Amino acid sequence: MEHGYGCECWLVALPAVDGKQYVYRVYAPGDALPADLFWEAWHCHDESAFPRAWDLFDAAVIRRMGA
Repeated sequence: MEHGYGCECWLVALPAVDGKQYVYRVYAPGDALPADLFWEAWHCHDESAFPRAWDLFDAAVIRRMGA
């Protein structure tokens, strides 16, 4: 997803195998599907050097900033 006009900021927290929770900022429209927000954050995490995040949608916490 691109950060552009009409996008809002979402926080997506993903639990990881090390017991920590990693939080990602995702920019997407206000009507974005939770699954799309989850996958955007998960793919960002997967490309980083952090321990692997669980790829379980139900384990993610998704919040819109400023709502």
